[in-house]
Amino acid sequence: MDFIGLAGALLIGIILAVIGSGGSILTLPILVYIMGIEPVHGTAYSLFIVGITAVTGSIEYARKKLIDFRAALIFALPALIAVYSTRLYIVPALPDPLFSIAGTQIGKGTGIMLLFAALMFAASVSMIRQPTTEENTSDKSHHFLLIILEGLVVGILTGLVGAGGGFLIIPALVLLGNIPMKKAVGTSLLIISVKSLLGFTGDIQNLEIDWFFLIYFSAFTISGIFAGSYISRHISGNRLKPVFGWFLLLMGFIIISRELFL
Repeated sequence: MDFIGLAGALLIGIILAVIGSGGSILTLPILVYIMGIEPVHGTAYSLFIVGITAVTGSIEYARKKLIDFRAALIFALPALIAVYSTRLYIVPALPDPLFSIAGTQIGKGTGIMLLFAALMFAASVSMIRQPTTEENTSDKSHHFLLIILEGLVVGILTGLVGAGGGFLIIPALVLLGNIPMKKAVGTSLLIISVKSLLGFTGDIQNLEIDWFFLIYFSAFTISGIFAGSYISRHISGNRLKPVFGWFLLLMGFIIISRELFL
């Protein structure tokens, strides 16, 4: 197994623990470009790896009573339905190639990676932009309908590209659910863990799974969670978030260049 890939697995866990989101978005590029896994399998493996890692992180937040289980349930139910349906029905039904541009065919794998690059751009913007306040406590009401709708959207995107979607979930919980930031991070990890693992079950029926690789790789991401928990005591996640945002922006450009021009 590639040493660089395993180092990347550690980094995924560290970033999830320190920042609370964004680490999982590195999983698919590491699997595809470093470990050499085909993109459709890579999105499936990413769901499992992200889900198992998020479970570990959410347990720690639950112990600290930093999870809003009511908001998690409202967000997770539509997300679960969307991600499971996407993996079981939509992804296998996607044509290959997806479409042609000026005589150039865009295959299913390329299309998935390009969509993933677009999500990396969105994630980078959300991390580079600093929030005006740490918490939103001015209005204690929960905008349930908007939370449900965003749950559906995040579930579909998670199913298509295998990313946890924490960079979308956390702002929704803070702005729409009026949940304090630290509790939103813990709630996000719980949502990510449940919907990612359930989405992965939709792949078991369609793909041949290398369980040894998944367990071995996931062990490194989980180790990263524990390392990140230690690091977070000494380094503020808010300081690291913009730096990681610029890194994601660069990664998005690299993916587009690799898929379209190399």
